[in-house]
Parts: sequence; C-alpha cells; structure tokens
Amino acid sequence: MFLGSVIVFKIFKVVCAVTIAKDNRSVYTGGKGCVKIWDITRTPENLRTPVSTLECLQGNYIRSCKLSADSSSLIVGGEANIITIWDLQTGTIRSELDSESQACYALALSHDHKLLFACCADGNIVVWDIESRTKVTSLPGHQEGASCIDLSSDGSRLWTGGLDNTVRTWDLRERRQLSQFDFPSQIFSLGCCPTEDWVAVGMENNNVEVLHTTRSEKYQLHQHESCVLSLKFAHSGRWFVSTGKDNVLNAWRTPYGASLLQAKESSSVLSCDIASDDSLIVTGSGEKKATVYEVTTYS
Repeated sequence: MFLGSVIVFKIFKVVCAVTIAKDNRSVYTGGKGCVKIWDITRTPENLRTPVSTLECLQGNYIRSCKLSADSSSLIVGGEANIITIWDLQTGTIRSELDSESQACYALALSHDHKLLFACCADGNIVVWDIESRTKVTSLPGHQEGASCIDLSSDGSRLWTGGLDNTVRTWDLRERRQLSQFDFPSQIFSLGCCPTEDWVAVGMENNNVEVLHTTRSEKYQLHQHESCVLSLKFAHSGRWFVSTGKDNVLNAWRTPYGASLLQAKESSSVLSCDIASDDSLIVTGSGEKKATVYEVTTYS
C-alpha cells in the first residue's frame, strides 16, 4: 500500500471535520462556524477557493459532518447545542435539531439512513428520526462527554467511546446498553470494521486498541507518539487509518495492526475520512488545511 498524488488546499481555519462524497468529487471541511465544499477534480489553481461555504453553528467549531445516502443533505454538529441539516441542492438550512447539550462531538447515521445518532457533551447519545426530525430516544450511560461513535457491520449495534475512559455497545432494536469496556485512558476515536467483528479504539494515551466483538481477542498498537484524534476503517475492512496530535497518519492491517504506511504532516491531524471505493484518504489539519491522498493497495 502506498499514497500517490496529493492534493492540498488551504482552508484558513482549523479543519476539525472532513467527509468525502460517494462520487469522489466533493470534499466537505468543517472548521470554525462554517463548512466549505471543494471540488477536488478541479485544476490546482482552481482549488484555492471552495465551491460553496455553509455558515453554521453561530461561529463555533464544527466537530462532525455526515452526508445523506444520496448526498443531497449534509448534517453538521459541533460545539453548540444545535445540529444543522443542510439542503445541498439549494444551500439552505432544511432543519435544526436541539441536542439539549452544550456540544455534539460526533455523528453517525443508521445503515438505512433513517436514524441519526449524536454523541453529546453531557454523555448522552441522542437518537432522531431523520424523516420526521423528531427525537426518538436518549441513551444515557457515559459519565462524561461521549466523544466518538460507529455502527456494527450488520447495523444492529451502536458502539460509542467516551471521556469517561469507557467504550459502550448498545442494542438499537431494544435501545439499551449491552456491554461496557473499561480503558486506562480517555477515548477520542473509534471505528467498526465493516466486514468483520473488530472495533478499533484510539486513545488519549497514544495507543490504538483493536478488540474482537464476540471473543476476548485484542491487539495494542503503539506507533503514535501523542493522542489518537481520529480513526476510520476502509470499506473493504482490510485496513484502517488513525491520525494523531503527533502530526501523523498511520495505516494499519486489520486486525493485528501491521503498519502499512505512515505519512507525516506539518501539524496535528484532527480528522480523516476514506472514499467509498477506498481510493482516497482525506485529512483535516490543525495547520488550517485539508489533504487528499490517492491510495494504491496490493492484494
């Protein structure tokens, strides 16, 4: 595996959240008070300005943004109580949801894109029906802020990490907590393998731990030299990436964590996403830029 041609574009604000559209054409970057939309098929000289800018969250930092299944809507959460749903066709706000918490640290969508899950600063996981924009339930459990979230490969369970040093699993049909895993450090990032029963957890103590969801098998990975800020599995499930305050993007083999590559950036790598065909990795930086890497893998 190696990283090929690289696109870098200046945002002029810290990039706390990134996501890439399914067509590999548009990248969305969340910073302070806005999301910028970039067409990465443009020539380098035309990448200096975004296609569009969505002003939101009253100037507060954006922590997560998620695209709807058809890429017609963008859901944005961050350091404000309001979660904003944008109509990307018109560039207008479709609706706003009140998390009833001072911040939303992470968002996830159910596999059918009918439910929205929000990790809140008060430790609750709030669930909304996307179609009706109504609150379905709140899942209490984390004793401090819920920081990261993902769904199991079959979509039946929710995995969340918290600043209370725990990872918790939830049954989505019964809407109850199933289990709790205790760690020696705060949990900053988490991802579920989409093809096998593995969950990777990124921690404040620099470590990544990969857990099997049904048996007591786990691997500890130690390549980062500072806290692990974001983590994402490839859609093939064969590898995943983690990024850190040590300015590094690491790629790992699932599940045991053989190092596939390491890319060094010039500042903390705060966020990451992987294209739906695993051909691109996009990162957001504390140096006010986003980077798109082209991925080549070998079987």
